[in-house]
Amino acid sequence: MDRKLFLGILGTTLMALAGAILLPGGRTVDKEPKLPWLITVNPSGAVSVFGLTLGVTTLGEVRELFQEQGKANLFFSPEKETYAIEVYFQRIFLSGLRADMVFTLDIDSDTASKMYERGLRISKISSGAKKIDLAAEDQDAIELTKISHITYIPAADLDDELIAKRFGEPAERLQEQNTDITHWLYPERGLDIAVNPDGKEVLQYVMPENFDQVIKPLRQ
Repeated sequence: MDRKLFLGILGTTLMALAGAILLPGGRTVDKEPKLPWLITVNPSGAVSVFGLTLGVTTLGEVRELFQEQGKANLFFSPEKETYAIEVYFQRIFLSGLRADMVFTLDIDSDTASKMYERGLRISKISSGAKKIDLAAEDQDAIELTKISHITYIPAADLDDELIAKRFGEPAERLQEQNTDITHWLYPERGLDIAVNPDGKEVLQYVMPENFDQVIKPLRQ
């Protein structure tokens, strides 16, 4: 990648981290950049980022963009009696930046419960929830399911100065209890950035109308 082009796009601060996030093999930046701070909200309230739109883009379209299948799992919380399907993609490169990404799918409880019954293997994770390996028929079925939530974990460390420069000042900052993690909240864009001074930052994208789902656990 041309150093001047990279510098012009990402700025001098991020350039210091280039060794961790430059694309291998001399690949060039997309003509239509898919960067985490390029967020649009259409008149209906749908959030678009990375060339994907929450509530519109399907898992199949995500897989086509990434040219990877990702790892899909169904999660069941016995305490809340809720289901979620998450699809994990590791080491994805978008417009020169490397990140891990997780997509939560928009699926109703009845459909999810049937997938649970057909699951190939069930294991318990540290939170107490159950993780289920989906049957082959359900792996195929979720191709047409729309994405409802994106989690983006950048390979590079993001400091406060860089976040403020790229995303702007948040509407609110909330401290996680018993941790050093601070959440930068942008409700009008459906964005929560968990800033961790001792680890990786985590960016969550949701529909603005569902932003309470992000805020409520933090306030509690």
